[in-house]
Amino acid sequence: MSTAELDAIYLTIALATITTILLLILGTPLAWWLSRQKTSWPALVEALVAMPLILPPTVLGFYLLLLFAPDTALGSAWEQLTGTRLAFSFSALVIGSVIYSLPFVVQPLQAAFQRVPENLLRVAATLGAGPLDQFRSVVLPLTRRSFITAASLGFAHTVGEFGVVLMIGGNIPGETRVLSIALYDYVESLQFAEAHRLAAGLVVFSLVLLFLLYRRDRRDSWRVRA
Repeated sequence: MSTAELDAIYLTIALATITTILLLILGTPLAWWLSRQKTSWPALVEALVAMPLILPPTVLGFYLLLLFAPDTALGSAWEQLTGTRLAFSFSALVIGSVIYSLPFVVQPLQAAFQRVPENLLRVAATLGAGPLDQFRSVVLPLTRRSFITAASLGFAHTVGEFGVVLMIGGNIPGETRVLSIALYDYVESLQFAEAHRLAAGLVVFSLVLLFLLYRRDRRDSWRVRA
């Protein structure tokens, strides 16, 4: 395996790890808030969160690229604070990945939070537990498996991104050239042996991860039935 491929693997793992951590930090309160709403207007927020599921990645990447440009408020502020441009940087990949993978974390968590019995939260409240204590002592233990699922899906989806990362990150070795971009490079240059190696690795990774998740879900389901 070449140094360029090792760099791509490292960048991909780093991107997926950072993105997953940020998704859990941002997605957990968002999913909890959505699960508690009883009116219909939060459906607009749900629609915005879910848009990456059906929106072509290049569309999202295009508008993010415009947003990250140096002549915009965000791009200019970023350059003043960091001394570097936001577009075509690793930071841009992180921001884009968080937005693109958000539904893969928010939706499993929201569904899990909605299954938490309200009477358990009311009992905890009568015992003097505040909202944070209720979430930590009641909600988290009941939804622990959903957090594992959400984190796994967020991580795997980030690993497999292509359109968004290509639009906002380009193909800069050692900075934005992740595995999906490296695979595209090999195919474009007709290096099919190298392309097969990367593609097969991604297929195996995806299959193993999904197998472990589904096996755990089936095992838990049979335990409940028993």
